[in-house]
Amino acid sequence: MEEAGSPKLLFANVDLKPIRSVTWRDLHMDGPSKPVMYDPEWDLRALMLRQLLQIPYFKDLVQLLRRSAYFREVCGYKDKVPTAAHFSQTKRRIGKDGFKAIECYLRREANRLRLQYPMLAAGLIQAACFDGTDLKAWSSRAPKDNTRGLGDPEARVGRGPEGYYLGYRSLLLIDMEGFPLGHVEAPANVNEKELVEPFLNEALGGDMEVELAAGDSQLESERGFSKLMKRGRSRMLFHGESLKEEQTLQMS
Repeated sequence: MEEAGSPKLLFANVDLKPIRSVTWRDLHMDGPSKPVMYDPEWDLRALMLRQLLQIPYFKDLVQLLRRSAYFREVCGYKDKVPTAAHFSQTKRRIGKDGFKAIECYLRREANRLRLQYPMLAAGLIQAACFDGTDLKAWSSRAPKDNTRGLGDPEARVGRGPEGYYLGYRSLLLIDMEGFPLGHVEAPANVNEKELVEPFLNEALGGDMEVELAAGDSQLESERGFSKLMKRGRSRMLFHGESLKEEQTLQMS
């Protein structure tokens, strides 16, 4: 039986055919090039499974797929599964812009499937929450520059709740049911206030309107307020040690 929240049910409800131009980038169905052994949609499901199960390395994903017939079936593979190098090549082939396009499509599909929320389906979020979190990098520090990652040069050293760490900072927007509406990442040494404007551009775009958004004192600054006001959103509410009337921004 397909349980709610299972990868099998999730993949069964998401049609990946509209993004074939992204998943098949630089691949050919025919011609002199090497034939495609694994359908790129299978690989994308495997990469999504890696994120759902929080698997840090491709070699661990490959090991899971080899051990579990269930997860192979969920992704689309049969008896044979790709190598870790294959997944690394797939990640490079699709690229950052490709994955952003895939994420945008999946977010629209998730909104479309949530028909029980008519306001959300219409593109209006009545209330949402900002918050940031630290994402540690799966990388050691570079020997010649210990402020950067060795296998992940974009990862930088920043201050987290437990001191300094190597990784990234992420800003997340969710609705009041806890459904994620979008996110943006930056190296760990970037202040969250600097992420507000690119976050709104990336997460909301031009087809999503938020009536009220709340965030903690980390996002409370004149610089952050001015960037929010440029977006023309309805209202943004920030709370620090106390709530003040002037902290409620009329964005209309």
